[in-house]
Amino acid sequence: MNRKTLRAIALSALLLLGGTASALAGTAAQDIQKRYDTVTTLKAAFTQKLLHRESGSTETRNGTLLFRKPLLIRWETGGKNPEVLVISSQDIWNFLPDEELAYRYPLDLVQDSKSIIKVITGQAKLDQDFNVVEEGQEEGLTRLHLYPKEPVQQLTEAILWVDPQEHLIRRVRVYDFYGNENEIDFTSLEANATVADKAFTFTPPKGTEVQDRLKEGAPEKQLFN
Repeated sequence: MNRKTLRAIALSALLLLGGTASALAGTAAQDIQKRYDTVTTLKAAFTQKLLHRESGSTETRNGTLLFRKPLLIRWETGGKNPEVLVISSQDIWNFLPDEELAYRYPLDLVQDSKSIIKVITGQAKLDQDFNVVEEGQEEGLTRLHLYPKEPVQQLTEAILWVDPQEHLIRRVRVYDFYGNENEIDFTSLEANATVADKAFTFTPPKGTEVQDRLKEGAPEKQLFN
């Protein structure tokens, strides 16, 4: 029996429990969304762990995230594969410093409620687009398992670890169609922090090759991965 079949069986069993579990998960999801309704900006540092299921290879990165509503983002990671992702009000820039290469993409790549960045920043519509199962407490955080009602390739399920007092997401693990894992653990997180406007603009450094994909569609790889 393969992994996807086991997940489907587990989900069916959990959903059949109904009653208390559904009510608790519904309440938790509502509390998260109410909290993020009050959040206009986020400033965070994170550790990201990427697991490639087929090869078994793993990669760990450290980075920073700046966010402002409705969906302005600056995401930077260091290490052997440094990367800068900027979502402005007009476009998306993906800059790879070590390759002196920058890609420019249209905004519709991140507009779906089930996009990874919307889950990470608390902007996903948990009560509308996911079946949510509460799985108790883990290391002092509430664990919620999310199953998209309409899975997409980059997100077939996700787990959130949420501060039960602040109702802020402290850790996220996302599974894609191939079983790869993308886990982001916020080592610091400040809501409604002061964030400068210039954080959400990007100008390619001199000498950078720019590939404009505004009209060409999909990126070379999944964003935020």
